[in-house]
Amino acid sequence: MNDLSLFLPCAAGVEDFLAQEVHALTGRVGQDLLTLRGGVRVRCDWRDALQLNLHSRLAQRVLIELAHAPYRSENDLYAIASGVAWEIWFTPKQTFKIETTAQHSPLQSLNFATLRIKDAIADRFRAKAGGVRPSIETQWPDCRVFAHLTTDTCTLYIDTSGEPLFKRGWRQDKGDAPLKETLAAAMLAASGWWNPETGAVAAQPLYDPCCGSGTIAIEAAQIAAGIAAGSLRRFGFEKLLPFQAHVWSALKAASVPASPPQAPAIFGSDVSHRMVDFAERNAERAGVASAIQFRGGDALQRMPPAESGVIVLNPPYGERIEVGGVARGREDAQTEDGGEFFVQLASHWKKNYAGWTAWVLTPELQLPKRMRLKESRRVPMWNGPIECRLFRFDMVAGSARGKAA
Repeated sequence: MNDLSLFLPCAAGVEDFLAQEVHALTGRVGQDLLTLRGGVRVRCDWRDALQLNLHSRLAQRVLIELAHAPYRSENDLYAIASGVAWEIWFTPKQTFKIETTAQHSPLQSLNFATLRIKDAIADRFRAKAGGVRPSIETQWPDCRVFAHLTTDTCTLYIDTSGEPLFKRGWRQDKGDAPLKETLAAAMLAASGWWNPETGAVAAQPLYDPCCGSGTIAIEAAQIAAGIAAGSLRRFGFEKLLPFQAHVWSALKAASVPASPPQAPAIFGSDVSHRMVDFAERNAERAGVASAIQFRGGDALQRMPPAESGVIVLNPPYGERIEVGGVARGREDAQTEDGGEFFVQLASHWKKNYAGWTAWVLTPELQLPKRMRLKESRRVPMWNGPIECRLFRFDMVAGSARGKAA
């Protein structure tokens, strides 16, 4: 367990930030730490795998690569899976699940490919354990196996995370369109408010005027307080054979900061008082209720909570307009794409938020033009299957056109 090849998948556009975070957590560099499309590969040991699960705010999972070989047919997949020593990872009394993904695979049925891998694992256990084999469990398996097929190669992984890592363990109250915690952390990294390589946060106040159930503010407050991302949850590796409870307990104990650093002011507001209640309860469970000031209020009316700072938000759009940032019943803001909302938001910012920097995540690539603002940066980022941009706007008094003149 001292020479493992790990793959940490992440949202597209987050790879470089994840590589910085993995370097900070493991110390790996060069060929031991490779930034790939859709994730990061790192060579390290079992202890590092536990550390990455506990601390990573940007990875979706921590996967251990067990096989990588060429294939042409489903029988090749059977042979590849048969050659893996599954018995050192879990027992025939445990349950498992296989998830298969593919990019340009020539095979006609991924279901049949998955079946052949399952057969290989079961047959190997039968041969090794006197006819006993583990059972398939699709809902809550003890062990998760991931297979990824390209045009000609198959890679098999065993998962150490269990539930995806964006599930931090504190979110019990959520709205209709919650932002994943991993994406919130990526927004904080891209904005420069959080440096994933050093762990440092900016001294500037942070504000999310469309906070929903509080994801961005809570993620920021946990980062500032030095609270490990996975400190409140369980992990898949706890059911794997290499797991040692005393090692894990020591890692968790070492993750608790002796004295939390001085945190900047963090604020959140939402037009829905119900969502503000959700955010406050989530912050309480996350251990950061005292670090965040939540308030109810329309994003188009809330005044700045400080003289200057950083705004980070995933604003409402389309069906999310009413949920996230516009008072109900305001007919002039209820256009299908939220056009009036964004125009009014830009006007409000230019009038009242001079000195602030705003980072806005949106799938609307023409948003700066519609807001009549000139972005100073645009960072490609994906929200699940939705291609987005994280735009930076530097607020000055009056219009951007007036400033240029």
